[in-house]
Amino acid sequence: MPRFHCPLPLAAGAQIALPPTAARHVQVLRLQPGDALTLFNGEGGEWSATVARMGRSDVEVTVGAHAAVEREAARAVHLAVGMPANERMDWLVEKATELGAASIQPIAAARSVLKLSGERAAKRQQHWQAIAVAACEQCGRNRVPPVAAPLALADWLRRGGAEGTRLLLSLRDGSRPLRDAAGDAGPVWVLHGPEGGLTEQEEEAALARGFAPASLGARVLRAETASVAALAVLGLA
Repeated sequence: MPRFHCPLPLAAGAQIALPPTAARHVQVLRLQPGDALTLFNGEGGEWSATVARMGRSDVEVTVGAHAAVEREAARAVHLAVGMPANERMDWLVEKATELGAASIQPIAAARSVLKLSGERAAKRQQHWQAIAVAACEQCGRNRVPPVAAPLALADWLRRGGAEGTRLLLSLRDGSRPLRDAAGDAGPVWVLHGPEGGLTEQEEEAALARGFAPASLGARVLRAETASVAALAVLGLA
C-alpha cells in the first residue's frame, strides 16, 4: 500500500488536503477516489486513509484508524558525518535512514571536498531532509530522522550536544571494535570524517570532547560506507 508523509495533525474521520509533495505523488501513481493509502506524520504510528477527491493539483483524503506501529531500531544511533561529495551524501542519507539512524549531522572538516555555506547549505539541508522523508515512505519508518544544517567540525564539537556514548571511527592504534566500544545500552553518537578522513588534529579535538576511538576493522572504508557499516553493527534490529 502506498505510504505518504503528511506532517499535519491527523485524526480518524478527518478529511484533509495532502501537502503538495504527497499530492503530486498520489497523482503520479494515478490513485483514484476510494483507493487506500497509509499516512504518517512523524509523531508515531500510522493512519489508514482513502482518497476522497482528486483535483487538478490537489488531493483530499479521509483519514481512517490509527495503528501504533513503530519500526525504529532498538537503539538510537546518531551520525555526525564528514560530508562526501557529489551524490554520495544523498546515498548516505537514504541508506542511513533505511537502517534506522536517529539523526544525521553533516560535518565540514579540513579534508572535505564538499563546502557549503549560506543559502546553498540551507537548500542542501532541505534536499537531504526530503531524501530522508522518501526513504521513510519506502522502508516503513514512521519517524523521520532530522538532518541538521551542515556545521564545521570545530563548531559542532564546541556546541557539545552529543548526548550518550561518543565514538570516533578511527584507524589509530588502540581503537576498540565498534560494538565493544558502544556497550550495550543508551544512545550512541558516531563521528567520522569525509574523503581522506579527519586530520590528526581533528581527531585529537574530538577525543578531548569525550569521543572514544572505535574501529570497523582493518580495511579503509569510504565515508558513506562507514556510516552504513556502523549502523548495521549498532542499530539494525
